[in-house]
Amino acid sequence: MKVEVRLFATLQPYLPAGAHGDGISLDLPAGTTVRDVLKSLKIPGELACLIVVNGHDADLEQVLAPGDELAMFPPLAGGA
Repeated sequence: MKVEVRLFATLQPYLPAGAHGDGISLDLPAGTTVRDVLKSLKIPGELACLIVVNGHDADLEQVLAPGDELAMFPPLAGGA
């Protein structure tokens, strides 16, 4: 199944070769979870990030479906 993966800011170096800009289309087996994608991209488990699937908050155990867009952002800080 095809899933779009987008990594932002400090997570971009974990994109594999062949990525365009901040994302890549991955062909994944059925039943793949967000955690599986993090492992396959060698993103350290202790690296905190915000996880969004199709515009909604997600957790590491969410099973991805064909056509999903998985986006990951480093924690945001700041403000007044």
